[in-house]
Amino acid sequence: MNSKQAYSDSFLRKVLVRNKVIVSVGVSLNAIRPSYFVARYLSRRGYTIIPVNPAYEGELLFGQRVYARMDQIEQPIDMVQVFRKSDAVPAIYEDALACWPALKTIWMQIGVKHEATARKAQARGIDVVQDLCPKMEHQRLSGELGKYGVNTGLVRARLADVI
Repeated sequence: MNSKQAYSDSFLRKVLVRNKVIVSVGVSLNAIRPSYFVARYLSRRGYTIIPVNPAYEGELLFGQRVYARMDQIEQPIDMVQVFRKSDAVPAIYEDALACWPALKTIWMQIGVKHEATARKAQARGIDVVQDLCPKMEHQRLSGELGKYGVNTGLVRARLADVI
């Protein structure tokens, strides 16, 4: 997959439907940061967001304790969402696999991509999304953006429960 990869709507929908417990690495508790907006949106849509950021260890974000490291999290997770620079992705991926060998998805936020890690993850059967925002894709696929006049490329007569 190259950095200009276009993901199909069915693939993105599958990822968003089957991944309900998300570790968000690099999320900020600062309400004006994009990572905060994404976590807030997803948590309000029924996703469990488990924040990882050593700067906020022990604080709460949307009812969840903030962890310094992924290996402190005891519950099973579905997806790791990366809000860090691209060069941090390999270590985040390896740490995630050490914690959750059955990891389903690694999602790299807009501007974040690492081709070698993406290939390694896909070879293990892990879904990979690079350089996209799950909040924006959820809004687009659910029709939520369309009701605000954004051309989502999808035709809908009404907001459906597609996600």
